[in-house]
Amino acid sequence: MNSKALLLGLFTVVIWGSTFAANSVSLSGGFSAGHLILFRFLLTSVIFAILACIPSFKIRLPKKEDFWKIMLLGWIGISGYHICATNGQLTISAGTAGMLIGSGPIFTTILAIIILKERLGKIGWVGLGFGFIGILLIAIGSGDTSFGIAPGVFLTLLAAIATSLFFVYQKPFFTRYSAIELTAYCTWAGTIPFLIFAPGLLTTLQTATLEANLTSIYIGIFPTAIAYLTWAMALSLANASSISSILYLEPVIAIIVAWIWLSELPSFLSLIGGLITISGVIIVNFYGKKETIANSHSNKIEQIQ
Repeated sequence: MNSKALLLGLFTVVIWGSTFAANSVSLSGGFSAGHLILFRFLLTSVIFAILACIPSFKIRLPKKEDFWKIMLLGWIGISGYHICATNGQLTISAGTAGMLIGSGPIFTTILAIIILKERLGKIGWVGLGFGFIGILLIAIGSGDTSFGIAPGVFLTLLAAIATSLFFVYQKPFFTRYSAIELTAYCTWAGTIPFLIFAPGLLTTLQTATLEANLTSIYIGIFPTAIAYLTWAMALSLANASSISSILYLEPVIAIIVAWIWLSELPSFLSLIGGLITISGVIIVNFYGKKETIANSHSNKIEQIQ
């Protein structure tokens, strides 16, 4: 991984990690979940529309045979994810939300096994087990009472599953479209369902606090538009698996930003669960897959002999 790709990747993950605290600020400052999502993606859609008019970005129209597939991808990965994730934060802390979203690669791996027929070694399955134990501890530690589970946990886990489906099903499209093109298509498609939240948006913008309005603008410009572009640039400069390893920092950044900005920390049990979950994700993605590759090589050698 070259230094430029590393810097772009780190910048992206820091911005994405700040989203959870920023959502909490806007939600507590007068925005409903629906209005926050709509305002954020209207702003982002306009930004991508402007970029589409710039020849150097080369954002083409999608092919006719891919149109409805991309629309569905946007509805799952953008609409489904953000409706669940934003509403989930109404009852759980920013740090807890970040840790649960950080469990996404576990669901991506399971979906890749089921849908893409990818194989996972024994160590990988152990890692998945660790991941689910961690998720359970995060969930239990999220409630206001001992061993209570906040409702937002289930919505946030649905968001993690939605983004996992998004990552798995978008994979074939990268052979025909650039990362920026696919991001723009999915953003526009995903914004359409959010229009149902349009009634009352102008009133919300007028009555929300100044901090909430400025934060919602920040969310629309930086985590949603700029960060997606810098991530696409990072992917174009480095191996996808290498640059994706930086995503393991996102839950950590989410906790740190929430602590500094909101003076908010997840419960001790949730923190332990988060540590176990991320450990499980690392085991699956680094050691589980390496074991599978090593086993496949051994099988080939045995066949040759």
